[in-house]
Amino acid sequence: MKALAIDCACSRLTVAAKNEDKTCTAIYDIGMRQSEILVPSLDYVLEKCGLQKSELDYTTLTIGPGSFTGLRLGISALKAIECAFGTPVYGISSLETYAFPYTQFGLPVLACIDANKDRFFAGLYKDGQPVLADGDYDIPTLAENLKSESKIILAGFEKDTTKLKELLGAALPQTELLKLPVTAVTTESLFALAENKKTAGISPLQDYDGPVYLRASEAEVKLSTSSKA
Repeated sequence: MKALAIDCACSRLTVAAKNEDKTCTAIYDIGMRQSEILVPSLDYVLEKCGLQKSELDYTTLTIGPGSFTGLRLGISALKAIECAFGTPVYGISSLETYAFPYTQFGLPVLACIDANKDRFFAGLYKDGQPVLADGDYDIPTLAENLKSESKIILAGFEKDTTKLKELLGAALPQTELLKLPVTAVTTESLFALAENKKTAGISPLQDYDGPVYLRASEAEVKLSTSSKA
């Protein structure tokens, strides 16, 4: 397979190109400056793998939840390739992507992204299947849904899992929470999950599909508030 992957859900941007058994990955931990580096980074990994955009069998990305700006940038870049060359785009849940490396451990995996104000974008996976849908949860709601679990893997970036373990641990003192980091190369999970979809005959994103937002943006909240004033 010849493919391109983008994890743009959080502040750390990861891009990778895959040319059969050769892969080139670039990781940029540069905060909210993704717009400056995304297109040049895609060109870089493609060049290192000896690929042209026209040769790609598919592209894939984290489609949300996550950063509004990052998700829009990622899908815009891959939709442009689709428009130019007809390359299918596979959107993968950010949380499913982060949970994927641990789904064979025989334990429930709670993937998380800090959504601020003691809320988390989170989803619970068992044997790779979602059992608590990706959502925007507060701690009491998560605790209620997880109270029957004796041991849970927390998967996510270090700052997110650290915060969630502290807050959720206080609400679920009887549950053992195992904090595991997101693997450095999240694009490996994207390639695997996208190819699972291709094998299963699951359709790629359609023209009208966009990022998955579980919460209104700050601008939308301000607009709604001002219109009610």
